[in-house]
Amino acid sequence: MAWWRFLQPGGARQLDMANAHSVELTKRQPEVNLTRNGAAVGNMRVNLSWQMRTSDTGDWALERGGFLRRQMESFRPHVVQAAGPAMVNVDLDLACMYELADGSKGVVQPLGDFLGDLDAAPYIQMSGDDRFGGSSGETMYINFEKADEFKRLLVFVYIYDGTPAFDRAHAKVEIFPGSGPRIEIPLTERHPQARSCAVLLIENRKGELWARREVKYVYGFQAEIDRLYGWGLQWGRGYKSKV
Repeated sequence: MAWWRFLQPGGARQLDMANAHSVELTKRQPEVNLTRNGAAVGNMRVNLSWQMRTSDTGDWALERGGFLRRQMESFRPHVVQAAGPAMVNVDLDLACMYELADGSKGVVQPLGDFLGDLDAAPYIQMSGDDRFGGSSGETMYINFEKADEFKRLLVFVYIYDGTPAFDRAHAKVEIFPGSGPRIEIPLTERHPQARSCAVLLIENRKGELWARREVKYVYGFQAEIDRLYGWGLQWGRGYKSKV
């Protein structure tokens, strides 16, 4: 069975996306079995990207105002505010809590330079820290050649600095498995003041790796996500060095 056939509640329906270049995990189609469908091979790449926004409400309302409104807006001069109080500056960080088969736990994240290791435990590695939402964003690699070493992995995103506004930042997490189309998980829901979001949970269930969309917003940081999922790590306040 091709890995883009998703399980839905009840297990009765399947979705064939054979011709798609990407698949979006949704509340109705939240899970995929990576092992059965050949995606749990090689290095999985997880990418976080976002954009700076120049308005608190304008762009959001325009995108949700329908086709007619967009056409009307196209005839108006487009005003871009380069700086000032309306500018939405945000520094998002991609991170991953892990629990390995031997019971060891930890986190891979830019904060504190916990960048991980791809060839040794935890077999997860960050490529660096993007503070400005560039085209490449932030990238994390997961070594699925060591799939048996993983018990569970939680990919999450937090706002290190700037306006707590996931929807206006147009944040998106994309997962590129070693085989098959990429998986997209947009983080554009309106949750005012949320500082963090649990995005994707990968679990080892009886020797098979399952990926499940979470998209759970919290108003705290890593410690709040830890408590939500019962990881049991000890957290302290951390800061990034000045650029």
